[in-house]
Amino acid sequence: MQSWLPFTPDKASTFADSVDGLFFYLVGLTAFFTLLITVTLVFFVVKYRRRSQTEVPRPVAGSLKLETIWTVIPFLISMSVFVWGVRAYFAQYHMPNDAMEIYVVGKQWMWKIQHPTGQREINELHIPVGRKIKLIMTTEDVIHDFFVPAFRTKADVVPGRYTTMWFEATKPGRYHLFCAEYCGTNHSGMGGWVIAMDPTDFNNWLAGGEGEESAASAGKKVFQEQGCISCHGANGEGGKGPPLTGVFGSNVKLEGGQTIKADEDYIRNSVRNPQSQIVEGYRQPLMPTYFKEQLSEEHLLQIIAFIKSLSPATPQVASPATAPPPKPASANTNANTTGANTKDAAGTNPVLKTQGNQK
Repeated sequence: MQSWLPFTPDKASTFADSVDGLFFYLVGLTAFFTLLITVTLVFFVVKYRRRSQTEVPRPVAGSLKLETIWTVIPFLISMSVFVWGVRAYFAQYHMPNDAMEIYVVGKQWMWKIQHPTGQREINELHIPVGRKIKLIMTTEDVIHDFFVPAFRTKADVVPGRYTTMWFEATKPGRYHLFCAEYCGTNHSGMGGWVIAMDPTDFNNWLAGGEGEESAASAGKKVFQEQGCISCHGANGEGGKGPPLTGVFGSNVKLEGGQTIKADEDYIRNSVRNPQSQIVEGYRQPLMPTYFKEQLSEEHLLQIIAFIKSLSPATPQVASPATAPPPKPASANTNANTTGANTKDAAGTNPVLKTQGNQK
């Protein structure tokens, strides 16, 4: 369903009304004062024009009342814009605790996406309608920007850190996904689709990927293959590194007395730059630095998913908890397998032709 204005995208998220309302409020204020000032200017030019060369205008005394009016009214209008903008901003950037987490890695020139249950997509993101979705995003190369106009939300994806954003789709549909930050010669081809589905159809789509390895399971495998278990172990069995059970989301005390929250950025930095955040009581720098070259961003996200799974307080939200039981797959015309629509993107982006070999 197209928006009632032909030059605006669909409204398909809980943010859309507040963002559009603020936008049109600003446009209305701009148009009103532009017209008011222009009409007043023309009126004054005509009414108070000089009628003879010898005419001298009479002096005009100041007016405290007038000064107060044109000070207070603009102040109130400015504050209304500020309050509206702050509410919209905090609604978008305050992450909900009950959101379904999906991992996104930007790369010239594609979006690589992995669901907690293991389904992988390129330039497509399947989500359920009516469920909060939290994206944990990073990039393998340059700055990108994840932008879904229909959801009225966007966020820069910056190298060396994690960016989070969330949204909640309000109606099923297929919505454009763009990179809104110039990222190289094929920037214009770095697009895709967000496919919002009814919860039942989304469950059917998830069921179509049965056999996929979950992000936590893949992270556990990487954790073991890299020998991390010999030092850390889930419960500190290695004895050389801090235990990982329950660490995610907790406050970690570092050498020097600093306390830091163990979030995604903390874990990433602990792997990439292990000497920068040494946990109190583990003064001896045993953590090797070569993981920076050995582990890709996708591997890091999988390790983070594994560490999250060791924290009982962390909700595991792989699919909508309130979704009804799946119906037969034949009843879902949109429940394609992972990456089913990447063919269209591959037509303009030859990189996608080798998606099966991406790391």
